[in-house]
Amino acid sequence: MAVNSRSGIRRTVPLACRGPDAAPVSNQGKVMPQVIGVPKETAAGEKRVATVPEVVEKLIKLGFGVMVQSGAGDAANCSDDSYRAAGAQIAASAAELWSGADIVFKVGVPTADEAGLMREGGTLLGFVWPAQNPDLMQQLAAKKATVLAIDCLPRVLSRAQKMDALTSQAGVAGYRAVIEAANAFGRFFNGQITAAGKVPPAKVFIAGAGVAGLAAIGTAAGLGAIVRANDTRAEVADQVVSLGGEFVKVDYEEEGSGGGGYAKVMSEGFQQAQREMYAKQAREVDVIITTALIPGKPAPRLITAEMVQSMKPGSVIVDMAAERGGNCELTEPGRAVVKHGVTIIGYTDLNSRLAKQSSTLYATNLFRLTEELCKTKDGVINVNMEDDAIRGLTVVKEGGITWPPPPIQLPAAPPKPAAAAKPAEKKGHGHGGSSEPMSAKALALLFGIGALAFWFVGAYAPPAFLGHFTVFVLACFVGYMVVWNVTPALHTPLMSVTNAISSIICIGALVQVAPPVTEAVGRPGAWILGLAVAGIVLTTINMFGGFAVTRRMLDMFRK
Repeated sequence: MAVNSRSGIRRTVPLACRGPDAAPVSNQGKVMPQVIGVPKETAAGEKRVATVPEVVEKLIKLGFGVMVQSGAGDAANCSDDSYRAAGAQIAASAAELWSGADIVFKVGVPTADEAGLMREGGTLLGFVWPAQNPDLMQQLAAKKATVLAIDCLPRVLSRAQKMDALTSQAGVAGYRAVIEAANAFGRFFNGQITAAGKVPPAKVFIAGAGVAGLAAIGTAAGLGAIVRANDTRAEVADQVVSLGGEFVKVDYEEEGSGGGGYAKVMSEGFQQAQREMYAKQAREVDVIITTALIPGKPAPRLITAEMVQSMKPGSVIVDMAAERGGNCELTEPGRAVVKHGVTIIGYTDLNSRLAKQSSTLYATNLFRLTEELCKTKDGVINVNMEDDAIRGLTVVKEGGITWPPPPIQLPAAPPKPAAAAKPAEKKGHGHGGSSEPMSAKALALLFGIGALAFWFVGAYAPPAFLGHFTVFVLACFVGYMVVWNVTPALHTPLMSVTNAISSIICIGALVQVAPPVTEAVGRPGAWILGLAVAGIVLTTINMFGGFAVTRRMLDMFRK
């Protein structure tokens, strides 16, 4: 099924009338929109599908036709009828779909048989892992295909985040790892106090605070567990804390950031200190979730058999790196086993265990990539090799292998501004905006002038005025010294000083409203009474508002 973007008319292209080399062409000789095909995944245990009905509608709005193999979305709760309702055509078999589609969306790496079904000059979008599948690369190149490997997306580009399927799938896997751990664990994750007794919270340790690790931290903390985490990259410590976890630091100084958002392989000294820390955590915690994995490399061994043996009976280990051998020495990929009283989960299909969610996120990633390939919204993709993101993704272009891509030329960091000349220190602090306190000489001079003025006022002013004036001068002096000696970073807490001043004003207004009635003073006049009441109202608003704002600001720093 295809859509003419100019007329908006949907038409069906008979598959029998289209040879493998033919592109859909209208009667006027114009190139018609391309057809996107979504086959059923053939890998054992794979329940995901490359697109979902909600995304099919968006692809059609871009001008593409969409064809889905019958039963492709059944395991992800996407029926053939839901695809038809979204506007897709249903292909009866894999051969019909692969030969009839101009572009194929795929989740798993294509098998040799699937690559053989691909039409000449077609386009493939999905996971390919070119470094691990050289034979597949040659087979696709022989088909003169164009292949965009979603796993090769340059993750250093901020605008590529919307297409980053590795990140979206890792987040799902991290969430599911905690669910699997909770299912195998024999207690609540959260602590409870009941009439039947007290249940302590579970202690969870997460090795690796990448995307999967952070998702696991947030999920475990949300379930009420005490969460600890470690990563070789020191900069993720704040992220761990923000999600409710405690960052456990290795007692060894070494930077662990690697390229492309991954951690690097650490030195032997660091690894020894890390093993000691893991051994200590293994003895203390109830659940360990390991996420250390660098694509294309064997998973590092983090949890030894001795560590497993030291764990409490009933503890759980979820090894998210099982597909590359596992971070735990006793992991059996694809299985959950019990050794030394500890359940070790080595499932390699965590994403498929949340097939609907994984498929929806993955379909959105491919849709965002398609938007970049079809900016004209006419149903025809354009693989622009001048675009850094598209160039990094493209591993085969029209039969020519283009992997690995050239290094991305990131913009140079702006030069640091030259240090401005230090202005000459001004004398007489307080004139010229200096934030430093007055010198002793200037302060003594100010005191002398103030004392002289105070004597002059006291010598000629009425006695009743002198008491009020004394309080006024002292209040100005104290307020000045308090504000002047506070660093700019702490100006916000001065709201409490404002509240205190407001309290003094409120007390004075109350005295005016209800003064002691004597023959000498009498009752206050209407103007004085009105101003006092207004003063009470305004200062009350200021006090309560100030305390409310202060409380909200303090709550920002609490969990």
